[in-house]
Amino acid sequence: MVQVQELLRLGVRADNDWHVVTQADGSPLRPRSLTHAVSEFLKEWRITLHGLRHSHASHMLASKIHPKVVQERLGHSSIAITMDIYSHLMPNMQEEATSVDGALRAAINKRADDVG
Repeated sequence: MVQVQELLRLGVRADNDWHVVTQADGSPLRPRSLTHAVSEFLKEWRITLHGLRHSHASHMLASKIHPKVVQERLGHSSIAITMDIYSHLMPNMQEEATSVDGALRAAINKRADDVG
């Protein structure tokens, strides 16, 4: 809404032929052009778009974001693909499973003591 108001202030009326991101001459920017421009910009730091994507996924998983959310953000067709690629980044999964096992065993033992 702010963008539309600013355009109107400048005397530009946005319609179906108007684009938010354009080439220098105002013509529509092709998606590949944007990818190319960003890739060129990142070369200076020896970073790729794919590397940024991988870093984003890695940071989400390290922050304990549910893998299903990561899968959806990356656009993987299944959570299995995401887990096959990134499960090595989740070393605490075995620890968490062990703590669940311990809690279940304690509950079963308590129940057995209460009944027995």
